[in-house]
Amino acid sequence: MPFLPRPLAPMPLTESMFLIAESRRQPMHTGLLMLFEPGPDGPPDLAAMHARLLAAREMGSLFRKRPVRSPRTFGQWAWEVDREVELEHHLRRSALPSPGRPRELLELTGRLHATLLDQRRPLWEAHLVEGVSEQRWAVYTKVHHALMDGVSGLKLLTETLTTDPDLPEIPAPWERRLRSSPRATDAGPATGGTDVLAAARRIADTAAGLGVEALGVLPAAVRAVRRGLSEQAAALPYTAPRTILNVEISSSRRFAADSWELDRVRAVARGFGGTVNDVVLAMCSGALRTWLGDLDALPDSSLLAMVPMNLRDADTPDAGNAVAAIIASLGTDLLTAGDRLEQVHSSVAAARRSFAGLSPAQSLALSAPGMLPFVLDKVIPGTSTVRPPFNIVISNVPGPTEQLYWDRSPLRGLYPLSIPLDGQAMNITVVSNADQLGFGIVGCRRNAPHLQRLLAGLETELAALEKEFT
Repeated sequence: MPFLPRPLAPMPLTESMFLIAESRRQPMHTGLLMLFEPGPDGPPDLAAMHARLLAAREMGSLFRKRPVRSPRTFGQWAWEVDREVELEHHLRRSALPSPGRPRELLELTGRLHATLLDQRRPLWEAHLVEGVSEQRWAVYTKVHHALMDGVSGLKLLTETLTTDPDLPEIPAPWERRLRSSPRATDAGPATGGTDVLAAARRIADTAAGLGVEALGVLPAAVRAVRRGLSEQAAALPYTAPRTILNVEISSSRRFAADSWELDRVRAVARGFGGTVNDVVLAMCSGALRTWLGDLDALPDSSLLAMVPMNLRDADTPDAGNAVAAIIASLGTDLLTAGDRLEQVHSSVAAARRSFAGLSPAQSLALSAPGMLPFVLDKVIPGTSTVRPPFNIVISNVPGPTEQLYWDRSPLRGLYPLSIPLDGQAMNITVVSNADQLGFGIVGCRRNAPHLQRLLAGLETELAALEKEFT
């Protein structure tokens, strides 16, 4: 029988750009750290769980896709289905040294997140981690952004785990067939946020098809500039101060994570008259101010954050995919927590007004200039660090709204890991999980030291806001 080449599916630019941008210093995958408490019968036997998951050979096509380039694709990236996936490579076991404190778990997660996925295989890994203190156990997963973005990953997690505390031995994620597109990245109403790289994907995906809609972008851009020049709270890209974060990054990573009760954040938001996202940004503002101050690196002017935002009307949550990446002033130059929250709220509101009346495609086009240095950096290295369009990316992603379980073990912690880029040595991502908000901070190990201190700063800022507004 003659040799038949495997079929190839052309890879859209919005997927291949993450492979093109990848380097040893800049892995382009996102991750999740899940922390489970023991169920009513104690913790599961992870060795038996590992063996059971390895035995699941009926895999969905998403988990068989691997990237290839060949003369058949004229050197461009395409997807090929791997017919013989070596599950032992993708599903691994790890153990923490005694006593298995959070510090050891975060250190292990940072090391795992720093390593590249093998581009000759399907672009995902899962690690079962035992030896966590108090009989807990953890799972760290990472998926290449070319395959799936962070919001889609959370959707898959929600569909994989169960709300039934008595259901044993749930199927492996790769056994499940997605009921909807893995590209679905709509941000739910819980936090109003989305994944910054998903926003970048949409920007690239719609740029070629704007057509006559492009006519509405220029007036909106003019309005945004005028607003930035006339309103004290408004922020414009490329007006960010230079900081220790806006430098070339190394290949190693630090990771810090913790959870806060969502009710605490909501209470501050109600008392102030703002949103949960306002309070999250204000918490980050105070923590960054203290952290940079301790390093004698706090700039005189405020840090600017890129914040992916859902621009849909709250009364019509299903009206399209109006998502944009806005620039917000964090107010890190202000002395009090209340003033910083007011600055964040006003800045976000001003940025939202710049997008008023625009279509989703126009909103994405107006967001594009802020991403330009990171696109040009692959052509002209160092472009992303010449003048930062913003200082840090802060994403707020809606996660599961109910308590989830895996083999009767409740999911108690859900912490996201995103992608530091050249010129952006730190990334803060927040994910909701039932009644908790999980903060995940990933930084370049060389340029973002002492990330644990940021966690203390987040608590200090939230406590100060509670004192003033609750």
